[in-house]
Amino acid sequence: MNANDDELLYDEDDSVRFIQNYLPQELKGKFSDDDINYIVDLIYDYYESNGMLDDDSDEEVEIDEDEVVEYVVKNAMKDGVGKFESEEITFIVQGELAYCDSINMFD
Repeated sequence: MNANDDELLYDEDDSVRFIQNYLPQELKGKFSDDDINYIVDLIYDYYESNGMLDDDSDEEVEIDEDEVVEYVVKNAMKDGVGKFESEEITFIVQGELAYCDSINMFD
């Protein structure tokens, strides 16, 4: 079996490292790896609850970054994890999307 046969190369630790490096200087050190893992989990909860992870669909999925950010901020508050600023979460969402692009996850 060749390594390109539908094998997802997603690695949670790589994702967190990628996002930590992606964050602008003023946010470096603000989010722990656990914070980022939690936020990334919320991003995927959003995708799942909106049917964006269904393999059956051949349609290109449009991701509304603002909606994802709003979902993360709202749920982090609800879960008692903390109050995150939407501008900060936007960088994490963009970092996660960039990580997925870097491993060709959406191709």
